[in-house]
Amino acid sequence: MTVTEAAAEPAPTAMFAALADDTRWRILTRLGQAPASASALARELPVSRQAIVKHLEVLRSAGLVEAETVGRELVHHALGGRLSSLARDLDRIAAVWDRRLSDLKRLAEEA
Repeated sequence: MTVTEAAAEPAPTAMFAALADDTRWRILTRLGQAPASASALARELPVSRQAIVKHLEVLRSAGLVEAETVGRELVHHALGGRLSSLARDLDRIAAVWDRRLSDLKRLAEEA
């Protein structure tokens, strides 16, 4: 991976910040089922179209959503690869902590 590629990938903190909002989480969950326009999302969620557009921009900036023009609409879809990468990172962190806790338990039982 080059420095340019690393810089282009959003930081995990940006992804977590984007996911920390309930509305953005609902939008991303919905886009994980099927692509949709901001108008379609606004019809399904209790949020205005303008608010949806702002939330989509945050999700795009975090690298979690991409958009493409289909006819006259901008259709958004979730980028599962980014979420998978984030999940793998969390799994690695969890494995380290599980190992540490197991070692601590073993030491406590030996004492």
